[in-house]
Amino acid sequence: MEVSLKIENLSAYFGEKKILDSITFDIPSKAITAIVGPSGCGKSTFVRTINRMNDRFENFRTSGRIILDGEDVLSKNYPLESLRMRIGMVFQRPNPFPKSIYENVAFGLKIHGIKDKKTLDESVRSSLKAAAIYEQVKDNLSLNAYKLSGGQQQRLCIARALAVKPEVILLDEPTSAIDPIATKQIEDVLEKLSEDYTIVIVTHNIQQAARIADYIAFIYLGKLVEFGKAEEILTSPKEKLTNDYLTGVYS
Repeated sequence: MEVSLKIENLSAYFGEKKILDSITFDIPSKAITAIVGPSGCGKSTFVRTINRMNDRFENFRTSGRIILDGEDVLSKNYPLESLRMRIGMVFQRPNPFPKSIYENVAFGLKIHGIKDKKTLDESVRSSLKAAAIYEQVKDNLSLNAYKLSGGQQQRLCIARALAVKPEVILLDEPTSAIDPIATKQIEDVLEKLSEDYTIVIVTHNIQQAARIADYIAFIYLGKLVEFGKAEEILTSPKEKLTNDYLTGVYS
């Protein structure tokens, strides 16, 4: 198993409250890892800690390490600009900018100093294609992104994340706010993307994890209970807590 990210003894705190407790496991490269567990168990905090989204909170702190290519991305010396280029993020609710479809996808590239129109055009086109939305919008890239449906907006957000060519894509319950048809479209996109990208998806939906995940990490009360291949976790979990969660003893 080729490893993309190494999570080493990761704990996270908001003030004195410990949200994550000494989590250690390796996130496989070019695969889909689903983070599952009950509401409030720390799933979202976990993915937001990976790309340091929580740093903006004054009372947030971490211990432990997250290693990407031999470097600890939690180090204050690790540049955030580089981290956000290498690790993209898609949120629970679609959050396009109040700009055109084109400008949404080109936004990150322009921030990083890419101004050549031919380069921007190709990146926008290839990113929209990878997110399986290009055919629907190719004739109207000047349309305000707010005019798109919820599912289209979420695929646009995936395209926006892809444009800067990250190595890892984090998704925090990306289908919880959209309908089943749009959910299926996004799941198909993620399965295709996992051929080239490391995908980490938070989901409260065990059926979704069963459909698309290669690996599953089960978190309960901030602790990693079990991690392994999805098929093994779903059919023969080693821990009673995992089995209880999967069989609906608690949710």
